[in-house]
Order: sequence, then C-alpha cells, then structure tokens
Amino acid sequence: METALTIKGLDVRYGPVQATRGVDLTAAVGGVTALLGANGAGKTSTVMAIAGALRISGGSVSIFGQDMTGAAPDAIVRAGVAISPEGRRVFSALSVEDNLTLAGSVVADTATALDRKNAMMQRFPILGERRRQLAGLLSGGEQQMLAVARALMSGPRLLLMDEPSLGLAPQMVDAIFAIIEELREEGISILLVEQNATLALDVADHAVILANGAVAAAGAPDDLKNDKLLQAAYLAA
Repeated sequence: METALTIKGLDVRYGPVQATRGVDLTAAVGGVTALLGANGAGKTSTVMAIAGALRISGGSVSIFGQDMTGAAPDAIVRAGVAISPEGRRVFSALSVEDNLTLAGSVVADTATALDRKNAMMQRFPILGERRRQLAGLLSGGEQQMLAVARALMSGPRLLLMDEPSLGLAPQMVDAIFAIIEELREEGISILLVEQNATLALDVADHAVILANGAVAAAGAPDDLKNDKLLQAAYLAA
C-alpha cells in the first residue's frame, strides 16, 4: 500500500506531560483515515506534531516516503501537507479574500495563487459572496469553509482536518462532510480528527482510536462500528 503518512512510535510531550505514547499510524494515498478518541486522547497533539507545530520527543514521521521527523512547518507544507486546525483559527481581522491570498503566498507563484483563489470561490460560493467581509464576522460554518479553503490554497496532497464539525449546525456538518468526500475523489489524502465517531467512520477508509495518548484500536471502519466494546469504551458520541 502506498502511504501518504507513516508514523512510528510517536511521542509528544508538553514539558513533563506525555501527550502521545508510541503512536503508530498509516494513512493511504487517496484515502480518508479517521483519528478518533475522547477529549485528551492525544488526537490534536498527533496532528500538530505531523504539521511541525509541536516538537517530537520520540519516533518518526514520514510523508509520501520522505522522512520529515522534526522538520520545520514550512518544509512540511512544501512536502504537500496542509492543516485545517481545530477551532478554525481564521485571521478574523482580515477579509475572506485576504485570508486566501495570504495562504496562497506561502508556496505558490502569483498566477497559481490567483487561480487557486478563484477555484476556492467557486468551490465555496458563500466565500465568493463574502469575499470582502471580515473573516471574524462569518458564521461558524462559513469560517470552517474558509479554514478548509485556506488549507487548500497550498495545493496539498495530504490534508489534516482537526474537528471540522465542532460547534456546527447539522446542515453545515453535512456540507463539510460532503466536501471531505469530494476531496477524496480528487485524490487528496485526508487525516480526519473528529469527535463525531459515527460520521467519521461513515466517510473513512481506515480508522485509528487513541486512548490516553496511545493506540487502543485500528482497523476497517465497519469492524470498529460493530465492535460493542470499542463503541462503549471509545466511540460514544
């Protein structure tokens, strides 16, 4: 299996606190891998370590076969990785358009960045309508769309999505998950961190469950959905 992401023995610490313990994870090229678990299980720490935003204290991270352990965030972006972070974290004092322009300037030439920005306005029509509006004035769902669009401006091959449905109305959640399926069809590999286990398992090709910073289970989504012990212990939504 060709892999977009291979993590072996990942340890992440916040000072004396160990956030992850020997996490092993593989994400296939062109697939959706769900990373599940309760609050504090180590999901976001894993994602931020992949993105280069947290120091790795042990283990390795390989992206499309290239060892990126300890690489700087900009190098990881250039390797084809982008993140749509938990809490969206849009630049609230900038317009929608300026959020996208800033994101595109990181890795793309001017012409490519402009083409990508126009493509994002077409993919997310509401962003086109609100292009001059301050991002901080968007609804939660609109900000989530902007966060995804901003991540896509770098032309990633691997997209890290951290809690994309958090705090959204059901209709907007459906829209976000429809986008996830579209991106997979376009060949973008996705690592999806999601509290709503049912939705995540419905869209995923493979799933990993974390508990107390370590892998508690991994396998096919249908197998995990049908395992009553796993459901009761880790997947209650």
